Amino acid sequence: MIVRSLVSIENSDRNVKAETWESRRLILKDDGVGFSLHDTLLYAGTVTDMWYKNHIEAVYCIEGEGLLTDKETGETYRISPGTMYLLNKHDRHRVEAKTNLRVVCVFNPPCTGQEKHDEEGAYPLLT
Repeated sequence: MIVRSLVSIENSDRNVKAETWESRRLILKDDGVGFSLHDTLLYAGTVTDMWYKNHIEAVYCIEGEGLLTDKETGETYRISPGTMYLLNKHDRHRVEAKTNLRVVCVFNPPCTGQEKHDEEGAYPLLT
């Protein structure tokens, strides 16, 4: 059994910060369960372009307001608590955080914890 809290990883290498977001990585590849679980904050007023060409990501909003844009189609979706989106086709997307936006994300294959978005907005596939 694995038990972790946000407080326990707050000052560890599982708490990864970037310009527009902070990702608290509760479950990672080395936990050996086939997925990773992240509690992520996207900062109010920021825009983040992403493309997970190496991962499938499910995202569930638990706090805040934002706008999701499918960069292929231009379709937009309002993100608010209770909204889930699944990037099941490695979709290129943009997230605009209208307020601080808190989401819970699941990645498959699991992240190692050391990933950073590259110039395309993607995480490399680390082993």
